[in-house]
Amino acid sequence: MVLPYIFFYLFSAIVIASALMVIASRNPVHSVLFLILAFVNAAGIFMLAGAEFLALILIVVYVGAVAVLFLFVVMMLDVDFAEFRSGMLQYMPIGALIGIVLLLELLLVAGTAYLAPEGAGSGVLPIAGGIENTRALGQILYTRYIYLFQACGLVLLVAMIGAIVLTLRHKPGVKRQDIAKQVARGKSGLEIVKVESGKGL
Repeated sequence: MVLPYIFFYLFSAIVIASALMVIASRNPVHSVLFLILAFVNAAGIFMLAGAEFLALILIVVYVGAVAVLFLFVVMMLDVDFAEFRSGMLQYMPIGALIGIVLLLELLLVAGTAYLAPEGAGSGVLPIAGGIENTRALGQILYTRYIYLFQACGLVLLVAMIGAIVLTLRHKPGVKRQDIAKQVARGKSGLEIVKVESGKGL
């Protein structure tokens, strides 16, 4: 019985240390690598809690797709991170306010679990016996919480569009395709030559 507690505290310590290194690392590539480490250890915590579906989704989706995509984007794009950091101090009060609010929420959740442990499972939906973890999660997610699930999808869509708009920079002096000009172009640059048989290139 002691072994699960040891693994839980080990995974939790690595997750917290990795999360701190994500925001403290100066190199963005190192930040993404620490983010992958945090995801893998969070998947281990989910596996200890018996939520194997969430653990595998965390590995496949976040580590296998999102974090690797972040890594490729950071390494391949010519992003001027010094320019990004120059205006960081003006957003520091808002970031500090959001961090304080999140800290208070975490303290309230932890305090409620210690002060009133009987209310921790009061909002849990009853799950019929003999049903798998994945099926129970799907039934709850797509019936009771379907509107919140769709709202999360809209938030992710807006975040994706915002990321594209913020990172899309037009460099001067680069030729780009203009389909409207190509379609509207006449025959001025076209010369039709009739080549006799056997005298071509």
